[in-house]
Amino acid sequence: MDYGAIVSGAFGYTKETLWGRWGRWIILVILSLIQIFTLFLVPLYNGYIVRVLSGRRPAPDIGGWGRLFVDGWKWNIINLIYAIPTILVLIYFGGLAALSAIGAQGATDSAAWIPVLAAALLGLLLAGLVAVLISFVSLFAVVRFAQTGKFVEAFRLGTIFAQIGKIGWGAWILAVIILIVIGLVYSFVVGLLANIPILGWIISLFLGVAYGVFHARYLAEVYESVGGFFENRVP
Repeated sequence: MDYGAIVSGAFGYTKETLWGRWGRWIILVILSLIQIFTLFLVPLYNGYIVRVLSGRRPAPDIGGWGRLFVDGWKWNIINLIYAIPTILVLIYFGGLAALSAIGAQGATDSAAWIPVLAAALLGLLLAGLVAVLISFVSLFAVVRFAQTGKFVEAFRLGTIFAQIGKIGWGAWILAVIILIVIGLVYSFVVGLLANIPILGWIISLFLGVAYGVFHARYLAEVYESVGGFFENRVP
């Protein structure tokens, strides 16, 4: 897999989507803010990301608000379902920590609070590990949903595993790791810009939208790197 070409292609797609198309960029920033302030209850921005994940070229326009809303909610539900194992781990160890805290309540000996901290820390570590492992499947599942246009395709694990196997598990994992590294660089840059009063916050909003488009297109290009395996692809 030519990772350099994939990164370059995703960057070029993002530039084609946003640069010089200021109206589209501004609308996407507004949609992202609406999504954040409504706690993802109005996920129009995610609906647009689904269109990018679907592999449409040229870059899709913003329109069909009902479809954006529905696809955004499907994106939410898919990610929520795949997050259930992580949530269960957090609940389990959170319960242990709470019980330990009840037992140690009023104790002046710091050693009595060690089980509380141990349960909380172990829960966070295991939840993080579970989240990372599941992400290698959930990321692919969301792309498959977008590419086929069928919600159920995000949960056909046998087909998803076969498709990842066709790409190569090592190649897919490396592709995700590269995306994570790019995300860390993006976060570092945004962190620096956040120190600029007002202007830094505005720039960060626009960069956030650009990174979202890049992220989606990168995953779509990795998905499409294996030709001839896209049955029932959405038009």
